[in-house]
Amino acid sequence: MQEQGKTVLKVGLSTCGIAAGGNKTFEELKNLLAEHNLDDVLLKKTGCIGMCYREPIVDVITPDGTLYSYAGVNEENAARIVEEHLKNNQPPEDLLMSEERETVVGSQVRITLRNCGIINPESLEEYREHDGYKALEKVLQEMTPEEVIEEVLQSGLRGRGGAGFPAGLKWRFTRLNPGDQKYIVCNADEGDPGAFMDRSIIEGDPHAVLEGMIIAAYAVGANEGHVYVRAEYPLAIVRLEKAIEDARAAGLLGENILGSGFSFDVKIKKGAGAFVCGEETALIASLEGERGMPRLKPPFPAEKGFWGKPTSINNVETFANVPWIIYNGADKFAAYGTEQSKGTKVFALAGKAKRGGLIEVPMGITLEDVVYEVGGGIRDDKKFKGIQLGGPSGGCLPDSLLETTVDYESLTKTGAIMGSGGMIVMDEGTCMVDMARFFLDFVQNESCGKCIHCRLGTKRMLEILIRITEGNAQIEELELLEELAYNVREGSLCGLGQTGPNPVLTTLMYFRDEYERHILDRTCPARICRELLTYTIDPELCNGCGRCLKRCPTEAITGEKKELHVIDQEKCIRCGNCFDACRFDAVLVE
Repeated sequence: MQEQGKTVLKVGLSTCGIAAGGNKTFEELKNLLAEHNLDDVLLKKTGCIGMCYREPIVDVITPDGTLYSYAGVNEENAARIVEEHLKNNQPPEDLLMSEERETVVGSQVRITLRNCGIINPESLEEYREHDGYKALEKVLQEMTPEEVIEEVLQSGLRGRGGAGFPAGLKWRFTRLNPGDQKYIVCNADEGDPGAFMDRSIIEGDPHAVLEGMIIAAYAVGANEGHVYVRAEYPLAIVRLEKAIEDARAAGLLGENILGSGFSFDVKIKKGAGAFVCGEETALIASLEGERGMPRLKPPFPAEKGFWGKPTSINNVETFANVPWIIYNGADKFAAYGTEQSKGTKVFALAGKAKRGGLIEVPMGITLEDVVYEVGGGIRDDKKFKGIQLGGPSGGCLPDSLLETTVDYESLTKTGAIMGSGGMIVMDEGTCMVDMARFFLDFVQNESCGKCIHCRLGTKRMLEILIRITEGNAQIEELELLEELAYNVREGSLCGLGQTGPNPVLTTLMYFRDEYERHILDRTCPARICRELLTYTIDPELCNGCGRCLKRCPTEAITGEKKELHVIDQEKCIRCGNCFDACRFDAVLVE
């Protein structure tokens, strides 16, 4: 709560803000406030509002509630905000982005991200001031476990980790299965390239995740919970640890929570960063101290999970939705979305979108609206080419499918998947064959090796893709590549192998002509695959300045000063240094 008569300064200090220099901005503001004796100004930390492309972000909130949002605030700009805005009441207009923030954030529906970028994530008091733990109070004082499960079922909340299984149904199975001990596990092992939803939620609102876990534990009858979070998320871990400690001290975790007789506590397990541990049975194996490898299902974790006991596993986003649903009612959540995909979904919008960052949109929105309305379109106003959904196990969709609605069923029909929420936008400068190679290389490296189809099949597929990008493949290999992809999908035990071929299958489906040009014409239309490029110098544009010659690492370029330069194709390694060095567009790439 804002203290009476005081102005508040909030600095976004999630990983994106810190990486952009947010810590230095915070310290500079702290020193400046002390230097100018501005005792009526409160300086606070907050999480990521989602506009990662604009960090470091500083918000100034006046006593009457007016919000001034500043972007790209470095140490120099921090001094301007203090001098011009706080002292002279003249906000520096060139730094303001209040209207842009209203456009970007205002176009979203924020349930999971309701507190991110708003509250101090390290303050239990601020979380409670924003209705935090009121849902827990309601559950413990007014609802039976069965009623909690029924409320979550009625909301239509499906697991946001990728599979989309109804959360309430999973909780019901866990509750009904007999066991002297039951567990709640939060899957925070976010490993998709370009995905940062779970990290940002924990960094920006850790208590929402904890409250969701406590409610789930009450519903299924568990008294012990575990958060499996990758060790590469140090800030998320620090803030989660503090949230757990503060919740314990306030009687919200531990024995006899809020005097209800219900007891539950949470531990953190730091994962080693294995992508396969995002699969629930592999996660359980790692949690038990074993190598993270998937197990055959059934039995499912709800029957035999952690230490062979009934276990309910949901991801960060799923748990963060639960308090809002319980406090506001299932109907309000179900009012968003489609018939089968209710509520909202958080996405990490990355790649070539102008407004890259974290977004939350209602299910049923079209991909076109996500890219152009929320994401602002394509950077440098280039042509949209494709969008990768669902991480390395997802699919690449072309512009002809931009009208596809964002829901589990519609995306699956296209060959893509919702996944945990990675969304990578690609422009005309992206090579789809190289993109498929990149993701398959990731999947092949992350395969645990248990299934032969996944272990060897992905390797053979990768070898074909490498030959294609190097111009050494035959056209018949496209059929072999497709056959291998289907075999890997059908013969793998877990989701990694079952969905790993998706980038290859969807690019073959929607961008097959690009594969054919690589093989038949030995050319890369996007000019990405180095082995298929040829660098030459235009005699009409070259003025012999020598910049390209100096940058060439293999001495492939010859020519006297102020005379035409020439590239020796035998020596050229296609590094592109000459192209980058030329100021006169004389270096051509074909």
